[in-house]
Amino acid sequence: MKEKIRLSVLDQSPLRPDTTATGALEETIALAKIAEELGYHRYWLAEHHGSDGLASASPEVLITRIASETNTIRVGSGGVMLSHYSPYKVAENFRTLEAMFPGRIDLGIGRAPGSDHPTARALAYGGGFGAEHFPTMVSDLYGFLTDSLPKEHPFETVKVRPYTPSSPPIWLLGSSDYSAAYAAHFGLSFSFAHFITPYGGEVVTRAYQDQFQCIGSLEEPETNIGVFVICAETDAEADKLMSTRDLFRLRADRGHLAPIPTVEESLSYPYTDAEREHVLQSRARTIYGAPKTVQKKINELSDLYKNNEFLVLTACPDFESRKRSYELLAEAFA
Repeated sequence: MKEKIRLSVLDQSPLRPDTTATGALEETIALAKIAEELGYHRYWLAEHHGSDGLASASPEVLITRIASETNTIRVGSGGVMLSHYSPYKVAENFRTLEAMFPGRIDLGIGRAPGSDHPTARALAYGGGFGAEHFPTMVSDLYGFLTDSLPKEHPFETVKVRPYTPSSPPIWLLGSSDYSAAYAAHFGLSFSFAHFITPYGGEVVTRAYQDQFQCIGSLEEPETNIGVFVICAETDAEADKLMSTRDLFRLRADRGHLAPIPTVEESLSYPYTDAEREHVLQSRARTIYGAPKTVQKKINELSDLYKNNEFLVLTACPDFESRKRSYELLAEAFA
């Protein structure tokens, strides 16, 4: 018998032309409460820097607020871009979160900069080692977090405090076989970003499962799949909302990280033939439609990936449509 689909949320705290960063973060808090009521399993906060379209620059801070405003839903980072930071400090942050909210915290980490190159350099200024050291940083983070650094490690005597009897599970986020290989090598959970790479992900996740080494606390491979979803009452309404994603993505791919445009602006935008082709290719990364349409597509992905948990990212030109999308999705898989 097929396992029931489990739904989780990935939130980038998107801005719209009529919202401030404060408003976007207030919507994140409100949406987290709604997601818990609807039965979503996790609520992860993304890390993006230097963006006028996304307000999620500091997932560690948001996790504290979201976890304090909810009771049962797991809360975590999706993810901390580890190459910018000291593994020791990340371990301290998440041990502190674990002490405040025991058994509810997830530590998702990523290798991508989550920014443009100048911003990445600014983040590295003062001590960052860069992405080329990512595998060592992952190993050190796990060692710090679980007090299990090898005896020959130069920081073997250094302990992360506060002490907690449990530590947050580490999820490695990625959209390539590179990330999957490291997740398998270090025995970590793996979250595949289908919304970034919509083709070939099933090969990547199966390779992770086949190569997984049980060398830490995780006894068997664990995956979830990140998907971009817009669910509306009808296919036509979803397509209209999707037009705002089209224009937002087109601009972002050109380096213009602006707020989500309105439906009116998106529908009246004078696309060139090349831009329309770009939009069509980008739509392959998105699941959109009425509840039955979306349910069918997610079930197909579940069969393809042999996976039953989906991390759902939804951005709409108004909060009510965004909230309704998550409601309809939860109802479809109730």
